[in-house]
Amino acid sequence: MTFDHHTASSPATLPLAPTDARRAPLFAFGLLTVASALASFVFACATPFAAYAVIAAAMLPLRQALLVVTGTWLVNQTIGYGVLHYPINANSISWGLAIGTGALAATTAAKSVIQSRPLARMPITLAIALLAAYAVYEIVLLAFTPVLGGIDGFTIEIIARIGLLSAVWLAGLVAICEAMRISRRTERRHMS
Repeated sequence: MTFDHHTASSPATLPLAPTDARRAPLFAFGLLTVASALASFVFACATPFAAYAVIAAAMLPLRQALLVVTGTWLVNQTIGYGVLHYPINANSISWGLAIGTGALAATTAAKSVIQSRPLARMPITLAIALLAAYAVYEIVLLAFTPVLGGIDGFTIEIIARIGLLSAVWLAGLVAICEAMRISRRTERRHMS
């Protein structure tokens, strides 16, 4: 991973740099859109938004990360309602909004962790960011249960399974980012 010690707001401090800063938002959106589409078809409501939040937060400034995660959530919802035929009713739509709210809160939590930790320990930082993002995501969803119902979806087994799923997706997405970064560096060497 690229480690650079500039100010916290500098794009150079963003830990995942699979492409140059100008293309990072488009790359992140493409990567997470494809990941969201795949996960939506396979896991439906168990889409690993905490992992997406960490990737976006590690790759982009907060505002861009929030926009990318919003786009990823919209892809998930479009597939859910358009292809998987989620029921179109107030409760289902409200849960969709709750998931989007949780994903945005998870992104903010992941960004806070990433900005507060030393870049030289990025694998540990990403793991801590995932724990924080997933905890915030689940807390936000749990906060909606008194109004929307669904408390039975918060068993230890379900929470652990989705947490593990998020960790696996995060590892895969980081591997893709690293492969792109290495490919870009190799390409630049060959050009010079």
